[in-house]
Amino acid sequence: MPSSPGAGVEPGPAARSDGIHPLVDALAERIRTCRDALPDLEPLGIDPALEAISGSLDGENLFIRNEVHRCRGLRKLHLETARLGAGLQILHCVYFPDAAYDLPVFGADIVAGRAGVSAAIVDLSPVAGRLPESIDRDLAALPRADFAEQRQLPPWGSIFSPHVLFVRPADAAEEQRFIEHVGAVLGVLAKAVAQGTAQGPGHPATVERWQGQLRYCKQQKQNDKTRRVLEKAFNPAWADQYIETLLFDDPPELCSAP
Repeated sequence: MPSSPGAGVEPGPAARSDGIHPLVDALAERIRTCRDALPDLEPLGIDPALEAISGSLDGENLFIRNEVHRCRGLRKLHLETARLGAGLQILHCVYFPDAAYDLPVFGADIVAGRAGVSAAIVDLSPVAGRLPESIDRDLAALPRADFAEQRQLPPWGSIFSPHVLFVRPADAAEEQRFIEHVGAVLGVLAKAVAQGTAQGPGHPATVERWQGQLRYCKQQKQNDKTRRVLEKAFNPAWADQYIETLLFDDPPELCSAP
């Protein structure tokens, strides 16, 4: 389950009568399309038991699907989609950079239900104090889509960049704007990945980015809503393992140069 800032599903006008919200599927497809164009993309092996997960929460069936890849410059690209019963649906996507590259963390989350979308967020989050200048400039140049309702970041939201977009889409038009904005943000990241070059594991900038990614993961783990849901659907030990090894696993230790 995601570490989304907004976990409560509240009324909105963009619901479908069957309880299936189209934004989750549409955004997942846009993310996959952008992902598949990244250089040297390959699946990242995970425990097969974590690829498709079934559980039960408050008498409703819970299904979680995980897709995990890696590519040049990004150590893990994780796309999670989840559904509880016939209503609540969640999309959680995080791309963690290889610390050797000066790249941010990409994150996008959606929480949707029968009543509509309660939360939609996307950001390229810095891991070393601030975004690389070129990425900051490219994000600032993106058209800023208008949304009727901006949402407030949670207390642990200091990890996000000034360009974070956190909204409650009001209708289908705003949902499409959100999809287009996510695609544009992924385009900024793809450009940076294509132009990026690696620095050595002992380089001070690499060490700083590695430490920054540790802080990012620690901050994300402070969202207790995710842990409570997983503990209730499965058990505390499983929830801890899922969060620590799949959702927000720490970056691998830096190897010393030979």
